[in-house]
Amino acid sequence: MRVRAQMGMVMNLDKCIGCHTCSVTCKNVWTNRRGTEYIWFNNVETKPGRGYPRDYEDQERWQGGWKLNRRGKLQLRAGGRLRKLASIFWNPDLPTIDDYYEPWTYDYDHLISAPASDVQPAARPKSLVTGGDLDLQWGPNWDDDLAGSPRNAANDPNRRELEDKVKLEFEQAFMMYLPRICEHCVNPSCVASCPSGAMYKREEDGIVLVDQEACRSWRFCVSGCPYKKVYFNWNTGKAEKCNFCYPRVEAGLPTVCSETCVGRLRHLGIVLIDTDRVEAAASVPEEHDLLDAQLDLMLDPDDPEVREAARRDGIADDWIEAARRSPIYAMCKRWRIALPLHPEYRTLPMVWYVPPLSPVESMIEEGTEHADPDHLFAAVDEMRIPIEYLASFLAAGDPEPVRRSLTRMAAMRRFMRAADVDGRVDTAIATDVGMEPTEMEKMFRMVAIGDYDDRYVLPKRHGEVSPEAFAEQGSCGIDFSGKAETVVPLAAHATGEAGYEEGAVDPDFDLRDHLVRHRPNGDGRG
Repeated sequence: MRVRAQMGMVMNLDKCIGCHTCSVTCKNVWTNRRGTEYIWFNNVETKPGRGYPRDYEDQERWQGGWKLNRRGKLQLRAGGRLRKLASIFWNPDLPTIDDYYEPWTYDYDHLISAPASDVQPAARPKSLVTGGDLDLQWGPNWDDDLAGSPRNAANDPNRRELEDKVKLEFEQAFMMYLPRICEHCVNPSCVASCPSGAMYKREEDGIVLVDQEACRSWRFCVSGCPYKKVYFNWNTGKAEKCNFCYPRVEAGLPTVCSETCVGRLRHLGIVLIDTDRVEAAASVPEEHDLLDAQLDLMLDPDDPEVREAARRDGIADDWIEAARRSPIYAMCKRWRIALPLHPEYRTLPMVWYVPPLSPVESMIEEGTEHADPDHLFAAVDEMRIPIEYLASFLAAGDPEPVRRSLTRMAAMRRFMRAADVDGRVDTAIATDVGMEPTEMEKMFRMVAIGDYDDRYVLPKRHGEVSPEAFAEQGSCGIDFSGKAETVVPLAAHATGEAGYEEGAVDPDFDLRDHLVRHRPNGDGRG
């Protein structure tokens, strides 16, 4: 067992109102300079819908993430070294600017300087890239709130094979919001795709960053990320991505998107993971087993053996205590109400979601007078948002984890209503969904009324820790022993010419010095 701390986030989709405050504040802080006009480290999508960039979930087209080869071993979906070398100057799986949108402004000067006329002057859209006129066809949040539109929802990659479940008629339409940031995966395919070693996963907290000095503009990280949360800055020629607001997190403060979220739907914390079992977890044959495999990586911080192993591996006591209080561990593993986004990509993502329950609330309320607990389960299956649709992007198509999450959330509401309104503790409500009454009360406090300190449990970084503590860090933070073709060691990357050549390590290369010199700086770009 080799224990590492991993930052994570859980978003409660039941609370998201689609206000985009998180997107605006993130963009104002991190992407407010030339070349980042189309870059949204944090965006909010309407589901059903095509997402941003368009159809990013269609891996048959983009070839992002991992897959198992014929021998059952992990390999990048986009191919290994030979395929990348063959396409290193032309990446066929790279989205174009049209898949994002060509950023624009308006010719406001024409409005001000236009001479008197019988015709109202117009401000034509102008490209921020070329400066020429634009015929706008796509933009940020272009299909916002249009989930019932056949033109947009019909192209949702998650709707394939679910046409009989997801109806587009007005009376059967539904809509939900999905905020997205970088998943800061335990097994990031963007890092493994980078020929220059610029993408790396921090050993101390698992945050995935980009070394701007090492980036050589190959853009394989963009195509390798199945969530398309790595962007190419056309002005600087460098890759950029969400950095989990690491300067704030290191000081014990939440990310900007979390701090400013109107619905208070984001939870932040760390979990302890066993990195020795990462490859096995990402390699399970059945996609429906990937969720349980990832949950098995999360170690119980109350287990004395785990705590001792964490101390042995250099994790400070206050970090272990933060893991014990972590809302991420509680919501993902203890209560199992949060689910990862597209676990079938095998990246082991660390941004999880509580599926939305609101459309079924009226059915739940109607069932409060019924003693039969089966009414609760039936109501969840009848909700307007089909469970199969939620499962298509939250549980690799398996409806059972979604059903368990929704029934527990609905049971929590019934349990607390009985306690607060009727003055009775109905233990049967909790036991019917496999929970204890005390745990249900804790879940209610966390999910429904959690205060600042409940939602954000972030230990401060220990600045006194010497570089020697992380001298074995690889570019992925987690190296698979004997799998150089999957995750290339940082020492091989750092030579500048090793690329995909196995074992090409500069004998004069000082890994410790490299780690110190390439620590993320304070400019927000890693």
